Amino acid sequence: MSLFRRTLFSALPHPPNPRACLAQSSLHARRPISMAANTDAVRQIAEELKADIFTLTQDEDNKRGFEQVSRCFISDTITVPTPDMYIYAARASVGDAVYHEPTTLAFEAHVAKVTGKEDALYLPSGTMSNQIALRTHLKQPPYAVLCDHRSHIVRYEAGGTAFHSGAHSQMVIPSNGHHITLSDIEENIVLGQDLHSSPTEVIALENTLNGTVFPQDEIIRISEYAHSVGVKMHLDGARLWHVAAETATPLKELCAPFDSVSLCFSKGLGAPIGSCLVGPKAYIAKARWFRKLFGGGMRQTGFMTAAAAYALTHNFPLLPGVHALTQRLADGLREIGVAINSAETCMVFFDPAPVGISLVELVKRAGELPQPIILGGSRLVVHIQTSPKAVDDLLALVAELAAEKKAAGFVKPEQPLTNGKPLKNMYVKVKA
Repeated sequence: MSLFRRTLFSALPHPPNPRACLAQSSLHARRPISMAANTDAVRQIAEELKADIFTLTQDEDNKRGFEQVSRCFISDTITVPTPDMYIYAARASVGDAVYHEPTTLAFEAHVAKVTGKEDALYLPSGTMSNQIALRTHLKQPPYAVLCDHRSHIVRYEAGGTAFHSGAHSQMVIPSNGHHITLSDIEENIVLGQDLHSSPTEVIALENTLNGTVFPQDEIIRISEYAHSVGVKMHLDGARLWHVAAETATPLKELCAPFDSVSLCFSKGLGAPIGSCLVGPKAYIAKARWFRKLFGGGMRQTGFMTAAAAYALTHNFPLLPGVHALTQRLADGLREIGVAINSAETCMVFFDPAPVGISLVELVKRAGELPQPIILGGSRLVVHIQTSPKAVDDLLALVAELAAEKKAAGFVKPEQPLTNGKPLKNMYVKVKA
């Protein structure tokens, strides 16, 4: 053997000696494992893992929780599942949604049918539904999403459009102060091959937006124009149920102008979780892949989609009553002298400054009532579990505060004020 081969051989690891291995194995075989000790250790781990997360007064706590929800005007996301919803959801199938979950598949098929789309995908949140919708549409940068400057996708989704899709947001201020028009679109859309620009790939509308109903005829005009220039249409329809209830327009008709639509079940409809993205079959197949990539591939979702199905069946019919209660609240505030900036469907945007009340003061006094009312600022959201008594109590409190201010010599200012400042944004948040 050459010097090189001997050196190489000595540097390589030598295979184990079979006899040494056998002897070592025999040595271990002679050491019996104490099953009792092992069982005791596992029992100790099991004791550490036990979790009883309920309070000693959980049932009473839940009753108080329902009462708080009925007197909370912060959002409709705080609606809670009812016992009947839980009973219905408990009957759901027990499949795995990444593989095959019968209840979820049946629900997705139903949502696709009522919206007039080929397929639907159940997702854990409206934010994920919107972001996956946009990511699925956007294929080759550079690209941009054109939307209202107040829209959820740019204000309340943590910059997701830029993060997930690398897309530029072209934010438009509606010239009429209510909704984007075709004229607004034509003025702001970016088309062509200018190297300095990011071309518009998707127009994303929202209906309702801040509770306001987007006129369907204007949506159709925008859609026809968008498709004529090769731009896709997405709808954030988290509260589209309210549009259907307010205008008596079928979901299929409301969704027709759009290539994709996101629908939420945990806001106005009162389900505990979930949204659906609807669109063409190939589009939803790709979105399903993105759902897995985004970490949204859930497992036993049957009880979730069953709760959403219950909400569609039993809670959608309650929305006209919600709208009526909302208008009662808005009318009562107007009678007191409070300025109403917007009051459509389930939301009232108000300014108490004309009667001398600050939002901070109102939020504080509402929280100090014997039966507290929970406010979050200048937006009041009425929902299916809002108590009519809570509306009456809130109106009484505002009237009482206005009387106090008048008795103290308050005089209404000539310039409209919001929380002591000139009106700029009708949604002013205040922490209690």
